[in-house]
Amino acid sequence: MDSNKVLQRRRPEVTAACRPVPSIPSIPSIPSTKERRAKPVPTVGLDVLKVISLLESPLTVTLTERHIYALKKLLRRSENGFRLKLLKELSFIGRILNICAERAEHRPEYVPVLRDALRVCSLPFLKERASDEIAHAHNVKEFLSLMGTHTHTHRVLGSLTYNWVFDESAERGSETGTVQLSQILLQPRGPQTAAGWIPAFQPRLQSPAAGAERRCRDDGPLHGNPGEPARRPASDANCSLILGARGAETVCLHMNGPDPSGQALFRSSEVLWNLLEGGCRETATGQLSSLECVMALKEAFLHQLLQGSCQHHLQLRNDLLVIAMLVTQNPKAPLIESLFAKQLVQFTTFPELKSPNTLVLKLSSSSEDFEMKSLLLTWLVCMSTDLCALQLFREGRVVLALLTLAKAPRNHGDRQSDGSSSGGGGGSGRHWSSGQQEALQLQALDTLALLGPLLVDDYTSCQGNTCLLLLLEWCAEQDTYFGQGHSFHGSGGRGCKKAQMRYCVRALRSMTGLGDQLLNQDLCDQGAIGQLLGILMQMEDGVPEEDGVPEEDGVPEEDGVPEEDDPISLEIKGDIQLVLSALCETDLHRKELFGAEGVEMAVHFLKMSPEKFHSGLGHNRLILSTVDCVRSSVVGCYTTEDYFLARNGVFLLLDLLSWSPRCMRGVVLATLLDLCDNPKTLSHVSTWTGAQGRSAPSLLLHLWREEEVELGVGRDQHGRIADTKRPVLSCYQAVPDTPLPAGRPSAAVMDLSENLRAKVYSVFCKLGFHDLQGLSTKDHMTLSIVQRYLDFKVGEVWDEVIQELALDGMRPVSPDTAALEAIWKIAPDTATMVVEEQTSILGHQEKDDLSQEELVYTEIKSRQKQHELSAKSWDSYVSRTSDYKILTEVKLQREKNLDSTRSKWKPDSGVVHPSENFIGRMLKAESGSELTLERVPVPSGPDPEYFSTVSVK
Repeated sequence: MDSNKVLQRRRPEVTAACRPVPSIPSIPSIPSTKERRAKPVPTVGLDVLKVISLLESPLTVTLTERHIYALKKLLRRSENGFRLKLLKELSFIGRILNICAERAEHRPEYVPVLRDALRVCSLPFLKERASDEIAHAHNVKEFLSLMGTHTHTHRVLGSLTYNWVFDESAERGSETGTVQLSQILLQPRGPQTAAGWIPAFQPRLQSPAAGAERRCRDDGPLHGNPGEPARRPASDANCSLILGARGAETVCLHMNGPDPSGQALFRSSEVLWNLLEGGCRETATGQLSSLECVMALKEAFLHQLLQGSCQHHLQLRNDLLVIAMLVTQNPKAPLIESLFAKQLVQFTTFPELKSPNTLVLKLSSSSEDFEMKSLLLTWLVCMSTDLCALQLFREGRVVLALLTLAKAPRNHGDRQSDGSSSGGGGGSGRHWSSGQQEALQLQALDTLALLGPLLVDDYTSCQGNTCLLLLLEWCAEQDTYFGQGHSFHGSGGRGCKKAQMRYCVRALRSMTGLGDQLLNQDLCDQGAIGQLLGILMQMEDGVPEEDGVPEEDGVPEEDGVPEEDDPISLEIKGDIQLVLSALCETDLHRKELFGAEGVEMAVHFLKMSPEKFHSGLGHNRLILSTVDCVRSSVVGCYTTEDYFLARNGVFLLLDLLSWSPRCMRGVVLATLLDLCDNPKTLSHVSTWTGAQGRSAPSLLLHLWREEEVELGVGRDQHGRIADTKRPVLSCYQAVPDTPLPAGRPSAAVMDLSENLRAKVYSVFCKLGFHDLQGLSTKDHMTLSIVQRYLDFKVGEVWDEVIQELALDGMRPVSPDTAALEAIWKIAPDTATMVVEEQTSILGHQEKDDLSQEELVYTEIKSRQKQHELSAKSWDSYVSRTSDYKILTEVKLQREKNLDSTRSKWKPDSGVVHPSENFIGRMLKAESGSELTLERVPVPSGPDPEYFSTVSVK
């Protein structure tokens, strides 16, 4: 039944009155709405099948007018987009369009029909249920694949130009534009679509990638229409397939062709962007690294740079610059050969430097121009990996442009010299806003930190040290400068100059790290050491940095207590210490300039609490830079060393060594070892006492044992040498299968620098191996190994020599063989002797333990006997005080004892001494014997025992 026919129902009463006689068959009743819904609907509509039959039937193949009429009728009912009932028929619609495209080559009557069909395809696929996206995904996939892979559709409709516009708020008008079939199919559609845009289905619609690959391989449409064939690849899989067909190269080579619509370059840049983002970047940049592609990028960028004026053209210019910057990362890209790099260098230094060869540029403070300037600075960093580009940087005076851009603002302090805008640096910031100029200043400093070490001569000739020190001085001034802090480089510097100081110090660290003596001497001649120390202590004194102005009473907040450390401040402090280390490391006079102020700074940071070390803010890096500063700026000058010792610096280093993690111990121990060259240091090391009363030698031996556990050195349960042939050999010293090169150190030599044992042994060589205080038996056993460490390492080296000779197939002469055998036996014999010594130490320890155990048992027995005597004494006292008869006997016995002890001799002088009363005190009581009493004089008076009123029978 035709959908346009109207079914008219008769009213019930009329139908009953006019009902025919029963002999005539009745008309079947029309099913109700519920019955129609329950009845299954055919999958393929009859109209689509009729149209296909009409187009393909041999009887109607020549009826062009009927074909056009049927096609228009089919498209008219879907003029707002394919709905649910036609989503099932998409594959057949694609078949119809392909038939029409084949006939349009010779019959132009089909072209308007194809135009209307493309317009319908560009509209969203309308859905009626939430499950339509899943239910009809297969149909949409087949439709897109069919439209993307048919050759006739590509060749005929690829260059089809027609008037087409879609306005959501009004009827369709006309606007000249170039629209291609695959361009429309891959345009993004709204969220209401059922399957219009490929990412909406992700893995279910991956097959259109085959069409995209076929489209990139077919050069016909690209030559026929300069417009880009697709706006956005569907997915990462599609991008990979397009790159496999060298789609990036194809798009790049044809993006500058004739383009009446003006859309080809926009489409091409977006496709290249998505291929670089969604596909393999190395593959994409490899395809774009040919000379032809680089020249195409250069032509497109220059055209947009010189001719573009509106916002979307400026954005396109920046997109092309990003693509060129990504291509720069490929070392094979011929940017220098194509002269593209030279022109980009000239654009980068504009307007800081004026060159007669520079093309006429007009830069404003717009966000697009600011973005281009920032991208050009980033491009310098990417291009710096190519050493051939350094000559272009020298010719373009890139360092001078960076220093000019990084200068401090001229309208702050007493250095104001002209009326440049706020935040403007040098003479180049007049057209930038203050926030933009600050962002460019910080980025220029960051770029200078990377390019300065590569262009030292340019940096020196442009007086880079002076510029950076002046900027650093401005950063330390307490004025009313308010940083914007909006950019990536300005993080943490809002309202202050912390961001400028951060990147200025970073640039100084990069330059001083080169070890160039002339460059470092120039910094020292300009007073960099004192200036850096002053800034460091100023930051540590707790001056508020939000506005850079002290409090009204002249005292910082909280009476000078430092504010909470933040990562940026800690980074600045650490970088300043690294700069000081680089300046003072090799010069005695500079260490003297470091002086007492520098020592006070180092001591202050060495007193850092161990809890801050794992805070995650950067205290660990700060303490490492402090130790490095002590080793480079203090050690080696007796004046600063003595002051460091007077400030208990050695004690602080040992404290740090006791709680620091394993990764830090090497630096701390190396610094302590260098300080031990000063004779005054040994007394400090010997008198140090750590937690739980541990001495410095005991701490060092503890570190040795931990190091051996980490290295897997063989020891028995008591700590003795387990293998006399491998006394100190670690598990990482593998025996090589082939001879080592002559310039490569062996495993035994490398082991000296890869762990702490050599440093611990060297410290003990300074302290001595005898008469050390605070050592336990375990420490003595470890010390016996440490004392012979050098002998063991020498034995390892000779053992490696013997093994290398065997690998080389060489046999020494007989005297050398005998010598090697004698040398080879020294290490095992020494190890055997050490084992015997350790066994002796264990034996003495066992004897000491046994004697200590006997003393403990003796003390226990003595205390037990004392308790027994005390109990007997108490029982005796109780019996005497509770029984009068026993008390009388005791008194008689006492008197008897007194009489027996009195002397019978009387003096001639006739002096009579008064008699004294005594009470008995128990001295000793043996088992089975009577108590022995001692006579003790007591004051005269009645015996207290006689006054007892207790009577116990």
